Amino acid sequence: MNQWAAWALAALAIWMLISGLDDLLIGFVSLFVKGCELPLLPEMCSIPERRIAILVPLWHEHGVIGRMLDRNVAAIDYSSYDVFVGVYPNDALTVRAVQQAASRHARVHVAMVPHDGPTSKGDCLNVIFAELRSYEQREGVRFETVVTHDAEDVIHAQSLRLINWYAREYAMVQIPVLALETPARELTHGLYCDDFAESQTKDIPVRQRLGGFLPSSGVGTGFERAALERLAASRDGKIFSPEALTEDYENGFALHALGYRQIFLPVRFAGGKPVATREYFPRNLRSAVRQRSRWVAGIALQGWQRHGWRVPVWQMYWFWRDRKSLIGSLLSPVTNVLFVCGLAGWRIEQAGPRWLPRACGLLLANAVTQIVLRVRASARVYGWRHAAGVPLRILWGNAVNFLATAAALRQFTAAALRNRAPAWNKTEHVYPPMEQHRPLLGELLVRMKAVPLPVVETALAAKRGGMRLGEYLVQSRHLTEAKLYEALGTQAGIPAGAPPVQEVNASIAHTLPGEAVRRWRVLPYRVQDGQLLVATTEVPSSAMTEALQQMANLELSFRLVRPAELRALANGCGVRL
Repeated sequence: MNQWAAWALAALAIWMLISGLDDLLIGFVSLFVKGCELPLLPEMCSIPERRIAILVPLWHEHGVIGRMLDRNVAAIDYSSYDVFVGVYPNDALTVRAVQQAASRHARVHVAMVPHDGPTSKGDCLNVIFAELRSYEQREGVRFETVVTHDAEDVIHAQSLRLINWYAREYAMVQIPVLALETPARELTHGLYCDDFAESQTKDIPVRQRLGGFLPSSGVGTGFERAALERLAASRDGKIFSPEALTEDYENGFALHALGYRQIFLPVRFAGGKPVATREYFPRNLRSAVRQRSRWVAGIALQGWQRHGWRVPVWQMYWFWRDRKSLIGSLLSPVTNVLFVCGLAGWRIEQAGPRWLPRACGLLLANAVTQIVLRVRASARVYGWRHAAGVPLRILWGNAVNFLATAAALRQFTAAALRNRAPAWNKTEHVYPPMEQHRPLLGELLVRMKAVPLPVVETALAAKRGGMRLGEYLVQSRHLTEAKLYEALGTQAGIPAGAPPVQEVNASIAHTLPGEAVRRWRVLPYRVQDGQLLVATTEVPSSAMTEALQQMANLELSFRLVRPAELRALANGCGVRL
């Protein structure tokens, strides 16, 4: 190795040692941080429910938002909440999807941004908050807590109860955020699994324990209404900074600076699943670079630009940790070289300073330690089989983070030269199939207060093997058929009940072959917004949907009706069932 290269490697080794000691400190402290014990469900149910508003900003999310709203409204175990969804007038497909969801769920409300999009997530959230205030004036209510979520979120059933519990003492409550599991071959998404498992079980808990400000994760964050309004008073009435690419990070820092208490809830498991907000993150390189470049630009570059280092000395340390990726990610490919040099230090002994081989050995030891800690965090959430791939994903992560940081620097520099804020690089999202996260019917009936829990438990034990719970409850007269179908519709995320007479078009009823109508007990009754509306007596299965879709030229949209309602609808249209 040439002498100049060895000395360059020596300078790089110094940087890596400093950064490595920082990471080693966090890893060491994490071994002694346990976090608080989460309250049990009976305890959370024993306190009054604050009225909670969930804010969901959207841009081009028509492919996922319907399922997201349907699934979460059915799953959330909390009564006093409403969902306000922000859409842009030039995003017609998303507007239609949200309007359809609002027609199915009374607690879902549309907040129309008065200008074309996209602008920024913060701008959209401010419009949603304005709609929230208008709703309060119309309905004579007041929301005490504001929770932010995104279109791809799978919200845990107890999430709002946890926020309600801790909101008595804290102005910001952060529910853990974890990636959903994907096959091991998906390196990019597996990288997100590792990143969030490590941050949510190690980095953020240590940050909280050592008194650092807590950046909001942007989703699953509950804010005290009064704290947000005080924050708005310093921003010309804006709850969220519209210029910030990472408005969540900004609000976390700002609330801490104002003296408000914050808490990050530790990752705990119930029924083998983590109590956390779950979602799919980008699953290909291009999308991952796009998302991560926004994070780097917002947290490291904009954060530095907006706040400098004007914070107390101890908080300055957390700024350092948040911003050191600007250097570390760009140098990350070279860490692989250092890793090899640590294994073969004798090769550079003569070319560089005497301490360089020893430094490379220390870097090697630290790298192994960090890998072990990351494997431990990943195994805790996803199991040891997934965690076995951590070393390979670390190498892939170095490449992804290098590209993302380079992209962020390019975008930030270009925006600065044009004297404008960097653009909102929104990520395309996917949502898991409803069947994977659908609440159990018995749980849903209890939440709807349609059947007491003891009756459900007795029915589950008493019903015959082949009989469904809903059928048993109706036959035993503990539940009406109408209430059962309402619950089934909520569970499946489709409207329930016979359609209004004026919406039925008799000629459309003959769109599908009679054999298919009789086999699947369905009846098409209207074409609307490019969709074929179909009444069905059964929650649509994948086999039923695929079979009918092959016979229809339009996208299918189902409505759940009782057998008697389907017969009346068919008679009115002249169709034989």
